[in-house]
Amino acid sequence: MAGSPLPLEIRSLSKSFGERRALDGVSLDLAPGEILGLLGPNGAGKTTLVRSVAGRVVPDAGTLRVLGFDADDDRARAVRGWVPQEIALYALLSPRENLWTFGRYQGLSGGALEAGIRASLGWIDLADRENEKTDRLSGGMKRRLNIAAGTIHGPKVLLLDEPTVGVDPQSRERIYAMIGELKGRGVSLVYTTHYMEEAERLCDRIAIIDHGKIIASGTKDELVRKTVGTRQAVALDAAQAIPPALAEKLGRLGAAVDGTGVRLSVEDPAGEIRTLLELFHAENVPVRDLTLKTPTLEQVFLQLTGRELRE
Repeated sequence: MAGSPLPLEIRSLSKSFGERRALDGVSLDLAPGEILGLLGPNGAGKTTLVRSVAGRVVPDAGTLRVLGFDADDDRARAVRGWVPQEIALYALLSPRENLWTFGRYQGLSGGALEAGIRASLGWIDLADRENEKTDRLSGGMKRRLNIAAGTIHGPKVLLLDEPTVGVDPQSRERIYAMIGELKGRGVSLVYTTHYMEEAERLCDRIAIIDHGKIIASGTKDELVRKTVGTRQAVALDAAQAIPPALAEKLGRLGAAVDGTGVRLSVEDPAGEIRTLLELFHAENVPVRDLTLKTPTLEQVFLQLTGRELRE
């Protein structure tokens, strides 16, 4: 509806810890129903920003609103959920008891609380383990329960901080499905991760933070276009050493030749690869392998920050 407040609106947010400036004028929006990936190297300000949105850190300057409410407003707390990277569960309580406890923290009681517990246990496939101690669950089960504990009150805005750390591939896929279900319910999410493939797969838009500032934001394709460009890399491996005559022709195309290998940057893959293969056919040189690589989010991140995400 026109004029409705955004799920998350941040303007000129700053925060210092002593001499260290963790956030330096951060401005960022989260659109309704959007999954926004928040990427940044260690120490870039990502954790401080997430904790500010969660109401756990008080900024020094700037504004931060959750669906139009200040972050420390009880109304913001009611519509906001936070799933921290660390498993925030009571190990000696059962999944049911954990959900009851976190539901009570969020103000649920009576029938609403019981309905939330039942729905959450079914959603995370733990209804048959609801009365076991949580410390007996697998890592993937604990991760799912951690997400349920942060969403039992049905938040409209959710912060997911590294939700797949340390889980096996099958559990990771289940968590991806849960995230898709949340988005399908209209939940707006801020998603932090150290896995580029997760950001590319799950996020509608990506914001990169470094040295306390948002240095780039946009879809993956927009970020690629603005940084590394749209050219793609062709790698060809011949079945024999490339003869000088063919190497000379390849050089005119701008290709780099090394033994049996050819590397070429292309703007029009279909046309330029066809030309490349025609040259090899004309010189009767067999091609053993050919790959086409599109620019990646990892390349974008490296170019913008000078660091890899896991550094």
